[in-house]
This record gives sequence, C-alpha cells and structure tokens, in this order.
Amino acid sequence: MQLVVARIGRAHGIKGEVTVEVRTDEPELRLAPGAVLATDPASAGPLTIETGRVHSGRLLLRFEGVRDRNAAEALRNTLLIADVDPDETPEDPDEYYDHQLMDLDVVTKDGAEVGRITDIAHLPSQDLFVVERADGGEVLIPFVGEIVVEIDLEEQRVIVDPPPGLIDDRAEIASSRDSSAESSTESAEPSGEEA
Repeated sequence: MQLVVARIGRAHGIKGEVTVEVRTDEPELRLAPGAVLATDPASAGPLTIETGRVHSGRLLLRFEGVRDRNAAEALRNTLLIADVDPDETPEDPDEYYDHQLMDLDVVTKDGAEVGRITDIAHLPSQDLFVVERADGGEVLIPFVGEIVVEIDLEEQRVIVDPPPGLIDDRAEIASSRDSSAESSTESAEPSGEEA
C-alpha cells in the first residue's frame, strides 16, 4: 500500500536541501536517510533520502543526485510516497494509519448511526474525520479523545460522544433552554440598595 508521507516545500540554501511538510506520525522511520520514496508526479522520482536534519523547527532533506538550489526548487510541491505493508500498525496502540480508519462506520454511544468515514483531514491543530451521512451530507468530527471514545477495527466502527450541535440540531434546543433560563434570571429583582 502506498501512503503520502510528505510534500516537498521550497529549496533551502544552495546545496540542494528542501523543506518538507511532514504527513506522517513516524518521520524518523519513513523519512530516514536511505529511504527510497516514490513521487507524485512520478516523473520526479523515485527519490532516495541522503540526509535529513531539523532546522528552526522544520525538517530539511537532501536527496541523492540533487546538488544545487535549482534542482531542489524543481522538486517543489512533489508528494513523497512510501510503500507500507497494509497489515503494519503503529507502535502506539492509540495511533492509527489513515487506511485503517477509512470506511469505518461511525455511531454514537447510544447506538445512533452517524455515517461512514470517507476521508481524514490533517489540520495543523487537529485531525478531522470526514463522515458521509446516509442522506449524502457530510459532518466533520474532531479526532480527539473527548469525542472519539472507541475505535474497534474488528467491528469496523468508531464510537463517538459528540457535544450538542456537532452532528445534529441539539445545539438549538440547548441554546433555547439557556436563553429561557437567562430571561428568568434577568427578571429577578436585585437585592441590596443602590449607591
């Protein structure tokens, strides 16, 4: 199975290094010196990583045969793709590869069907499950422990405990209740004397 593990950014310096946008939780494994990666577009590769280092919080890579800034800049926006055994799992039992989560059924704690995971959006702050509902609509569910309470790969399902309004219209009910409570508080007489 092929997985996108990084996207090449701009050239860094004059000796062929490039910045990379990492798209794997295991960069030390997937982007290590000696790794041979396929590319998209395919005409840019395959690329073999010669060196890697972190500079100012960014990963810099140099590929075999890429010796100057022009060659490095020509690789900009190229996707780096690693071959991964489909049965391989992350070392941490609470981590998952995207392909393990795709097409899992999503249900709430009380058993209500939400939909099926069709994509995973990797944002800087958190990951989101893109869930297609039975009616064809989509809902985005943050992949955080407070909401995603269980992932059962054997049963092919994800159990979620969404806050009001995330997947249904319970937010309107809650806000109506809150506004009626506020109006009854506002009508209460203040105690004490005015100064």
